[in-house]
Amino acid sequence: QSARSKVVAGHWLPYSFSGLAVLPFLLKTLFDPYFGQDCSYIFRAIKLGIRLQKYKKKNPFYSILDCFLDTVKKQPNKTFMHFEGTSHSYIEVDKQSNKVARALKTHANLKEGDTVALFMGNEPSYAWIWLGLAKLGCATALLNFNIRSKSLLHCFSCCGAKVIIAAAELKEAVEEVLPTLKQQGISVYLLSEECSVEGINPLSEHITQASDTPLSADLRANITSKSPALYIYTSGTTGLPKAALVTQERVWTASFIQAVSGVTSEDVFYINLPLYHSAGFLIGLAGAIERGITVVLRRKFSASQFWEDCRKHHVTVMQYIGETMRYLCNTPMKDNEKDHKVRIAIGNGVRSDIWREFLNRFGDVAVRELYAATEGNIGFINYTSKIGVVGRVNFLHRRLFPYTLIKFDIEKEEPVRNSKGLCIQAMKGEAGLLVGKITKRSPFVGYAGNDQQTEKKRLRDVLQKGDLYFNTGDLLRIDEQNFVQFQDRVGDTFRWKGENVATTEVADILTMVDCIEEANVYGVKVEGHEGRIGMAAVKVEEGKEFDGASTFSQVASYLPAYARPRFIRIQTSFEMTGTFKMKKVTLVEEGFNPAVVQDPLFFLDPAKKTYTWFQILFDYFIYFFSLH
Repeated sequence: QSARSKVVAGHWLPYSFSGLAVLPFLLKTLFDPYFGQDCSYIFRAIKLGIRLQKYKKKNPFYSILDCFLDTVKKQPNKTFMHFEGTSHSYIEVDKQSNKVARALKTHANLKEGDTVALFMGNEPSYAWIWLGLAKLGCATALLNFNIRSKSLLHCFSCCGAKVIIAAAELKEAVEEVLPTLKQQGISVYLLSEECSVEGINPLSEHITQASDTPLSADLRANITSKSPALYIYTSGTTGLPKAALVTQERVWTASFIQAVSGVTSEDVFYINLPLYHSAGFLIGLAGAIERGITVVLRRKFSASQFWEDCRKHHVTVMQYIGETMRYLCNTPMKDNEKDHKVRIAIGNGVRSDIWREFLNRFGDVAVRELYAATEGNIGFINYTSKIGVVGRVNFLHRRLFPYTLIKFDIEKEEPVRNSKGLCIQAMKGEAGLLVGKITKRSPFVGYAGNDQQTEKKRLRDVLQKGDLYFNTGDLLRIDEQNFVQFQDRVGDTFRWKGENVATTEVADILTMVDCIEEANVYGVKVEGHEGRIGMAAVKVEEGKEFDGASTFSQVASYLPAYARPRFIRIQTSFEMTGTFKMKKVTLVEEGFNPAVVQDPLFFLDPAKKTYTWFQILFDYFIYFFSLH
């Protein structure tokens, strides 16, 4: 008996020591102040994952459109959207989308698998035109209403659309590119009762006259989870926007962000971001359909009207970008600033100091700061109350969507590799390039009509030979408490006013100016502002002088306001890398301070429609403070 006890004890002794070894880890986990929030997030994520798998297995596939139609049956008279004093119920939006679908089926001959480009600003018809197209089994390309000319044609053509639908106020922008659209056999429709321009077809009357009876689901019978649903444009190093292909499955996953953030069917969601953005469309509009909630839609953000809108419509969930919160914090203080029902804010890009000021001024709002990219396969969301982070590492997320941070050489703009040719993982607390493993569960679909740029975002031989990762192009860090913090973006793209700006695109536009031979574009920081403001170093052609008026005319004609360089620095030559790339590090560091920059320096002057030379230091200080 005694001998047997010793054998048993000897058998279990190693396991006892193993248990003691993991005990500190278990205790640390259980007593982690964020343990409960981790569990809550994981539970929600599992539930949503199970739902998505269920939808994917259905035959036919259960899309976000089907979710909308089911909501119409459950709550037909519930308000779906408030907009400029008018309200539209779920059943009204459904009937209007039926009319749109029938009008386009008849007059544009649209069918399942076609792609249609939507060129319009925020208004209710954006929702029912998209839903109408979805009922026909068509994908929708969401064009940025700020783009013009070359960029507009590029964005339209790369998604393979054969039809473009434009808002009446954008008629002139369409007319600019109409000759090219005609040559390509593109059908152009304008949301107006009439149009005298040959080649532009008025659509509103056809919609008005169409029947609002439901359409057969057979029209979209072949749509699957992998079918294209949307094309959303993102800036990159190509110099022109890239069309990120968003599948039906991806629409679902993005719509779940509201659910993960704690939004319920009783909430009211405020959308003041552009619907051509992933944030406004996928998180806002599609997310509202998934939750079956009411949306308050605004044409554009207004800091002065923001809280009045929230109070008037009993808004409980708001969206933001970093600038949104800063603008709100810059408004004059009022006694009733905490008199509202907003309980959740979902967005990205807010600085820690602005985050704190926002909470101090406007009350206890749960800020759900997130990190994601339209085309990316990895994202994070801060489901805790921790200020200044975009998410938190947890075992489920990392297992389902494998990712890592790798060391990155800022100067060479490439990952650091070891003697075996593999990437080196960043240490805890060290900034590293975020890469997400490309798997069946976390795919990278790529960009429509741009295989070269799709391949550029794929990173091979990361942790082992033959593996494949998506290169986010962003530097993040994971701290000792497993919180994820965004650090900076690398490459040729910078962000200003909530918009990504591709430096190559801006450089291409500048070199079209008669006096400019070369242009090196970059973003520089402005104290008190999120992101980076556009600046360009240019080389003037020999025998010519810099022409500020012509340069202004060029950028105003071809670039949206946020992408126009605010400062231009004249250089006689550019510093190049060994691979003949223009160096920007020193230029970025020196910025636009004339006390540091010895070259002639010009600033964009919209009032005079030119670029004006900083003649004295006083000019600089006047202009600098005008930016605030």
